[in-house]
Amino acid sequence: MSLIKSISGIRGTIGGKVDENLTPLDVVKFASAFGTWLQNNKNKKDLTLVVGRDARISGLMVNSLVTATLQGLGIHVVDLGLSTTPTVEIMVPELKADGGIILTASHNPKQWNALKLLNEKGEFITGENGAEVLALAESEDFDYAEVDDLGKYETRDDAFDMHIQQILNLPMVDAEAIKAKKFKIVVDAVNSTGGIAIPQLLEQLGCEVVKLYCEPNGHFPHNPEPLKEHLGDICELMKTDKADVGIVVDPDVDRLALVDENGELFGEEYTLVAVADYLLKNKKGVAVSNLSSSRALRDVAKSHGSEYFASAVGEVNVVTLMKEKNAVIGGEGNGGIIYPDLHYGRDSLVGVALFLTHLAKENKTVSELRATYPSYFMGKKKIELTPDIDVDSLLTKMQKEYQNEEVSTVDGVKIDFEKNWVHLRKSNTEPIIRIYTEAFSQEEADHLGDQMIEKIKSLI
Repeated sequence: MSLIKSISGIRGTIGGKVDENLTPLDVVKFASAFGTWLQNNKNKKDLTLVVGRDARISGLMVNSLVTATLQGLGIHVVDLGLSTTPTVEIMVPELKADGGIILTASHNPKQWNALKLLNEKGEFITGENGAEVLALAESEDFDYAEVDDLGKYETRDDAFDMHIQQILNLPMVDAEAIKAKKFKIVVDAVNSTGGIAIPQLLEQLGCEVVKLYCEPNGHFPHNPEPLKEHLGDICELMKTDKADVGIVVDPDVDRLALVDENGELFGEEYTLVAVADYLLKNKKGVAVSNLSSSRALRDVAKSHGSEYFASAVGEVNVVTLMKEKNAVIGGEGNGGIIYPDLHYGRDSLVGVALFLTHLAKENKTVSELRATYPSYFMGKKKIELTPDIDVDSLLTKMQKEYQNEEVSTVDGVKIDFEKNWVHLRKSNTEPIIRIYTEAFSQEEADHLGDQMIEKIKSLI
């Protein structure tokens, strides 16, 4: 079991020893650090924070610890209860709060939980800010409020309504076109909060909803990461129920995977590709993803006369580049849609609404729509090195080795060949180089990864 402290928050397994796992004392310390950092940063004690959680089993306990700790600092708490990551992100600016905390370990198994930290815009705090919060947590330099200055506590039960209404109000979401299609949709929400939010959205879009694992009890019926090997049940149900679309979300509903009418995965990378295709068809602009996302997004952007840019891996990095380039659409290849007309955060709900609009207007089945996009296959490998090897130096050697190709050093080394690419990234915690590849076949992608491993070994 473990506790991972990073600039994006604190994540760990429930139970065990303090500072080794996510124990109540660790939760209190980290919530105290974030609340204190906000008070210092804004130079005032009287703040308001929005808190929401996914449905995992430890959620209520962690929520109680976090909200009480914030009150103990004199901070007012608005508790959304069962929520989604994008819903909390939207509600922070909607309620003019000073920040937010999302209690979710995203796609990690049920024994995990985490605190994810938001600024007053409802966006994840920067790496620099995260480092300051971690330093405060280590110092434990907290000043709690006296009894007359304790923070107030209130709950809200209208957050999903507000989130969905904002989506329905978007000009690029055509609710009438979706309603006219009367889509039958199967939803696998892995027994978390997507089981509340996604059906609520679909019903307002006039869809027939078949619920699979939509009871928000935190007992995940399969590995909660929405990958092909975990989604056999929905793939079978799509065929037996003769549904039009399958929708899969992770526990905090920021990743969206799709299944076609034949029970075949649309492809996690292609969620963003399809949504970008629709948006860029109607508005010329910029698309952004990270360096390890599919080349298909670049291809689609070019087909519409639009530009494509790639950021370092990580949602904060994607958002930073999207703002810099004033992007129309962005996200990550793991099914994370970031639509800035709504907010700068990965959001499965707006992804669903935009995808269904696109599907309705194209008048195609999901499989027919998928066939309109170039097919790429990705490979993921790693090479373990001895601790005495200088990984940075090794990556520099790889950069020089392929200097006649299109090379990016924004995040590790990415080498773009004419028909495929490879992205080499070092691990922050161990002497490992992670090797991501993409090509026109799985065999080619895997072979390219093996070639890179051999090349790295020859340079050691």
